[in-house]
Amino acid sequence: MQQDRPRRSSMEQTILEDALRDLFQSRIAFNQTLGLHVLSFDPATAGLGFDMTPALIGHYHYGRLHGGVISAVLDATAGFALMCAIAEKFADESSVQILTRFLKMGTIDLRVDYLRQGMGKSFVSTASITRLGGRVASTQMSLHNEEGVLIATGAGAYVVS
Repeated sequence: MQQDRPRRSSMEQTILEDALRDLFQSRIAFNQTLGLHVLSFDPATAGLGFDMTPALIGHYHYGRLHGGVISAVLDATAGFALMCAIAEKFADESSVQILTRFLKMGTIDLRVDYLRQGMGKSFVSTASITRLGGRVASTQMSLHNEEGVLIATGAGAYVVS
């Protein structure tokens, strides 16, 4: 954003945040299956949360999260964080302009490190942007349970143009 450009109004920011919440919680069917809900729109600490449900269990005996769920949540969180960061980078643009920027986003590379068993009643996934270029962005993500235990970390690269 250039300094001489006005920032979007607080009403326009609210419209954008409502649209992002609707996109992530209602319009992406897989996110609904995961039960994802928005916790933070802050580009530095964008976060999503979800509760353990029987549909997410990967090991029936221990009742722990499926590894694919962990990977998918970290990927979704990174995408959400990038949306928040792009919205901040182009803070002079309307919500419609910002939402149009997301149409070409996609995962290029995703690495997940499973550190502990996915045990818990609820989980928080956060992501930070390590690089936001004109075409490619990089992120780092983490997943914790409700007790703050670190379950997994991830790193991803995404096309953003």
